[in-house]
Amino acid sequence: MPLIEIKTIIHSDIQTCFDLSRNIDFHKDSMAHSNEKAIAGKTSGLIGLNEWVTWEAFHFGVKQKLTSKITAFDSPHYFVDEMVSGAFKSFKHEHIFVFEGGKTIMTDKFWFKSPFGVLGRLANNLFLKKYMTTLLKTRNQYLKDKAENC
Repeated sequence: MPLIEIKTIIHSDIQTCFDLSRNIDFHKDSMAHSNEKAIAGKTSGLIGLNEWVTWEAFHFGVKQKLTSKITAFDSPHYFVDEMVSGAFKSFKHEHIFVFEGGKTIMTDKFWFKSPFGVLGRLANNLFLKKYMTTLLKTRNQYLKDKAENC
């Protein structure tokens, strides 16, 4: 199962970073390029433990739906969202926040498993891991910009 790990240093307080990261409305804004919108479950505001959201977005030119649920939560240091249904066979996304030296270090750990066996593993290596890394880095830069300018 591929792992993407990204560390982002943000010159802002930990609570701001944590709350932006779990804010449905902020997520919609940060993913505007894929026309992502929340269509079921928690569709606005801050998502918390055992809450779920279904997203609809365009990726690779195809409209897709994905439902994820918050399965672990320790404000303002940690939360996990896991796929319930969607295009992946599975995914788990850990969000880790540490405040150190006047800045927040935000770490994303994103594990995913593609469907379709060997073809899915080939897709991971050819383009999917790079695509997901770019998506996460884009979102993290958007979060960094917003948190540092609050």
